[in-house]
Amino acid sequence: MLDLHRLKALHAVAVYGSVGAAAEALMVTPSAISQQLAKLERETGSTLIERSGRGVKLTDAAGLLAEHAERILALVEMAEADFEALRGTVVGRLSIAAFPTAARGLLPGALNELKRRHPELDLVLYEREPERQVREVARGELDLALVQDWLNRPMAIPEGLSRAALLDDVADVILPVGHALADRREIDLAELHGERWISSSPGTVCHDWLVFTLRTAALEPEFSCMADEYPTQIALVGAGHGCAIVPRLGRDVLPQDVRAVPILPRPTRRIYALWRTDAARRPAIRAAVEVLRQTSPPPGLTAASGELGEPATPSSHAVPHPGQ
Repeated sequence: MLDLHRLKALHAVAVYGSVGAAAEALMVTPSAISQQLAKLERETGSTLIERSGRGVKLTDAAGLLAEHAERILALVEMAEADFEALRGTVVGRLSIAAFPTAARGLLPGALNELKRRHPELDLVLYEREPERQVREVARGELDLALVQDWLNRPMAIPEGLSRAALLDDVADVILPVGHALADRREIDLAELHGERWISSSPGTVCHDWLVFTLRTAALEPEFSCMADEYPTQIALVGAGHGCAIVPRLGRDVLPQDVRAVPILPRPTRRIYALWRTDAARRPAIRAAVEVLRQTSPPPGLTAASGELGEPATPSSHAVPHPGQ
C-alpha cells in the first residue's frame, strides 16, 4: 500500500524541481522530504532519486509514479471536499496565501474572525508572491489565495478558478516632508519630472510595475536606491534619497519625516480572493470568502463590488505585478 504522505512528497519534488523547494512548499524540512522518498523507494523497490550535481533528478520510475500521485491526490482532495460538503460543517485544514501587504494589512483580523466563528478550522497561512499563488491554487496545493490585479496591468488567471473582489487599494507617492509638493492635497504624477526614485530591485515585478507607472506619465525614471521592502523605501525617502510610490494596504503609520500625497492618474489595484471553482462546495472556503468580504477595509481603502464566485476571466497575456 503506497503511503499518501510519501506520494505527496514525491509529487512536490516533481513539481518544484528540488527537495528544498518541495520542503518549503509543504512547510517541512528537507530531511523530512528525503526520508519520505527513501521510504517510498523501499515500498516500491525502485530507485526514484538520482544525484545530479548539487541537486537531484527523478528517475523514469519516479516520473511515472509522480503522474499517478497527481491523480491520486486530486481524487483524495475531491473526496475530502465532498465529505465536508455532506457534513455541512466548517472543519478541516484550510491553506491561505497572500502577497506581503495583504498578509500584513488584511489577513490578521480576518483570520481572527474566521477562527472565532469556526474554532474547528485548522488555518495555515503562507506569504507568497502573486504569480506563485495562482499556480499553487490551480494545482490544488493551496485552497485560497489573495491576489492583486492592477487596473492598468491585469493579471493572467487560468480557467477553472473563481474569484471574489474584496477591496480596491490605491498607491500614493511618498515625499520627504520638506519637498515642495509635500503639502499638496494631490498632484499630477507628471509634476514629479526630474525626481529620483526609490524602487525594488531591477528584474523584480515591483520594479517593472513602477517603471510602467512612471512611463505612463511620460516620466523616464532615474533610480537612486533599490530596496525590496516598502518600509525600507519609506525610510530612504525620509532620509532624502528620492521618492517612492507605495500602496496603502499594509502600510504602517508613516514617520514624521515623510508625507503620502495622492497622485493623478491614481494607481489602483483590486484585491481578490481566488480558489478553484470545483472546490467551492467546501464549507470552509465559502466561510473564509464570506469573512474576507465582510472584513472592513483598512482606512483610506474601499470595499470592491463584484459577485461572489464570479469566474476568473483568463487573460490572453501574462504581465508582471508588484509582489508587495
